[in-house]
Amino acid sequence: MRDILEGILDIHVHAGPSVAKREVDAADMLKEAQVAGYRGFLVKDHYFPTMMGAKMVEEHLDNRKDVKVYGAIALNNSVGLFNLNAVDVAVGMGAKLVYFPTVSSKNHIDHHKGNFAGSGKTSIPERPVVYVDENGAMDPAAVEVLRYLAEKDVVLGTGHGTAWEIDHLVKKAVELGVKRILVNHPQFHIGATYEQMNKWAAMGAYIEMNVCVFTSGSRLGSLDDHIIAEMLRAVPLSQLILDSDMGQSGNGSPVEGMYRFIMLLMDKFGLTREDIDLITKQNPAKLLGV
Repeated sequence: MRDILEGILDIHVHAGPSVAKREVDAADMLKEAQVAGYRGFLVKDHYFPTMMGAKMVEEHLDNRKDVKVYGAIALNNSVGLFNLNAVDVAVGMGAKLVYFPTVSSKNHIDHHKGNFAGSGKTSIPERPVVYVDENGAMDPAAVEVLRYLAEKDVVLGTGHGTAWEIDHLVKKAVELGVKRILVNHPQFHIGATYEQMNKWAAMGAYIEMNVCVFTSGSRLGSLDDHIIAEMLRAVPLSQLILDSDMGQSGNGSPVEGMYRFIMLLMDKFGLTREDIDLITKQNPAKLLGV
């Protein structure tokens, strides 16, 4: 059954180098992806853009030229938050995905209270970020980033804000013409309802299901399997993307984690190979435009 991994595009891998401890670096992940027959993977880092490492690994270590490695930028304090110049340079260097605040989000900081397995050691404390006020008005700098993503047709990752923020973000992004939207782990500390997930999917956003938060023994915590069933009921498979969100120190191999979770989806929840192909290969490729 391991041939089911062939062609997978994992668009959420926490591979090093990073100020956060990682189980694998981008070169390790490339080797694993080659063995598994992956089509590609996207490297995410909360603190620093990943395009440079992705490009170097792909060009100089992938001698067979059969695995694509993509980069991204997360708009946290370390890059100046809604820094349009940083976004422009990242996109110019090939960034496929731009995340709104993750570890700098007030929601993230409040939720984890300085104890997040995926965080790095930095000497300057995070300044908590809220980009939608109590009246629903969005930070003008955030709006400018959305306008840019719409113009350049780049993927928006919604980040770690509250469900309130994410709801306003998705609405504003759609209003401004952003065509590629990925709602990041709405079931994990975002606080989104299944009705909200369904609504965002109906608006054209892809909803992310992450292996790491359903993995027993995960340092990020392990959610109950009933949440998987509820998500599968709420979100059409045509708008669902399964990725590993793995690579954190102590969380094991992203490839092995993906394989075990796929087997769970098929054995316990009745997904077919065609379903798995849709949510791990076709939908991610469509989102990235590759």
